[in-house]
Amino acid sequence: MNKIQVVIDGMSFDIDVQIDPQGRAIAIVDGETLPLVMEYQNNGTTPWALVGSRSYEIEIDSQLRWIRTARQQHLLDLRDRDAQAQRPASGDGRVKAPIPGTITRLMVAAGDQVSAGQPLLVLEAMKMENQVNAPRSGTIERLNVALGQSVTLGAVMAEIA
Repeated sequence: MNKIQVVIDGMSFDIDVQIDPQGRAIAIVDGETLPLVMEYQNNGTTPWALVGSRSYEIEIDSQLRWIRTARQQHLLDLRDRDAQAQRPASGDGRVKAPIPGTITRLMVAAGDQVSAGQPLLVLEAMKMENQVNAPRSGTIERLNVALGQSVTLGAVMAEIA
C-alpha cells in the first residue's frame, strides 16, 4: 500500500508513501515530496506527526473514519489506489481489513469465543500498528490470515458466527 487517496472533509489528496535509502518515510502529496515522521504509543495510537516541517498533534480513529487535530475533528476516507475494492462497511460478523497492510499479531484462533470490541489482531501499515477489534460477540468461525501475511483493503480476515 504505497499509493493511497485520502479524502479529508471532502478534499481529496493523492499520496504516495515511500521509504528512502536511510529508512525514513516520505510522502509525495499531489506531487510535493514531504518528510514524514510519526510517533506511536504502545496501544497503536499516534500522538503527533511531523509532515514536512509542520508538527501536528493528532488522534486517529482505529477504524480510520476520522482524524482529530488540536483544532477540530475531520472526516477521513482512505482508498488504496492500487486496489480494486473500496473499504466496505461490515455490520455482520465478517472482519475486513480497514487498510492494506501486514498481520503482525494474532490474538485469537478459530473456535475462540470473543466479545464485541475485543482485540483480534494487529495490522501494520506505513509503520503504524492498527488494532482490529471484533465487531460483535460470537465464535471465531474462520481465521483467514496468518502472522506475516499481507492483506488488501477490504479482505475478509476473520468471520464471527
